[in-house]
Amino acid sequence: MGKIAFLFPGQGSQSVGMAQELAQNFEEARTIFESADNRLGFSLSSVIFQGPEEDLKRTENTQPALLTASTAVLAVFKKHGIQADYTAGHSLGEYSALVAAGSLSFEDAVYAVRQRGLFMEEAVPAGVGAMSAVLGMKQADLEEITQKVSQNGHAVQVANLNCPGQIVISGTAQGVADAASLAKENGAKVIPLQVSGPFHSSLMEPAAQKMKEVLDTVEIRNAEVPVIANVSAKPVEEASVIKENLVKQIYSPVRWEETVNELMALGVDTFIEIGPGKVLSGLVKKVNRRATTIAISDEASMNAAIEKLKGE
Repeated sequence: MGKIAFLFPGQGSQSVGMAQELAQNFEEARTIFESADNRLGFSLSSVIFQGPEEDLKRTENTQPALLTASTAVLAVFKKHGIQADYTAGHSLGEYSALVAAGSLSFEDAVYAVRQRGLFMEEAVPAGVGAMSAVLGMKQADLEEITQKVSQNGHAVQVANLNCPGQIVISGTAQGVADAASLAKENGAKVIPLQVSGPFHSSLMEPAAQKMKEVLDTVEIRNAEVPVIANVSAKPVEEASVIKENLVKQIYSPVRWEETVNELMALGVDTFIEIGPGKVLSGLVKKVNRRATTIAISDEASMNAAIEKLKGE
């Protein structure tokens, strides 16, 4: 087996009850949920375990909830002694990746992403921004469209470069609608996303400035294993660069396809998705079908993963 990368999901992978079984059965997971509640000053664990879903879907809850669930899964998985050579996370998941790499404490990370969610919600009034997935179009062609629309006064840009043929655009509602129309004229399929704001677009710059102030108050250490940054799709370990990237990340594209290709080039052949859902495993396969993907979200999937990884 080649090298191993731990991957951590972002917004959209959440579900009510995620990692609850692990919290009930393992002290390591339970401790993570208790730490989140203590650091945030309210029962995030209740929102995660009982919902309602509408509360969990609010960005300021979704972000710390996903980080908490992913870190709880990781805490139990770590007992089995399987080490990552690299970590990476999709958008919000980059904070989980930094916790896994020892760059951020969990307590600091959960506080930071709660603030991140609040700032992103505040940055653009509801209904002003939008995001859509564009399927079946090349990046260069779509970027040409978004630039053309933006020049007409309606900001829109490429936000998530997920895998070949799957790119998300983000911006003002009008900008996204105009870009979507042009993309459809060029044969693409467009799916509007149910999100509360235009994430990873220039409209998020006010949130990024506030996030910088929050990151000034937490300790960011050099990473113990390289983390592939969303903004560059390159490995980073230096604390100052990590901090800079986390600020830029809020208004910059998530370069996920490039991240997977970079990891493959670095010798990774096994991608372990740690946390709710299997979104990233699916994207990895679409980037490179030869990659081995394993998704761990509960006790059963963890036991199956250990068996596979240890060849038992």
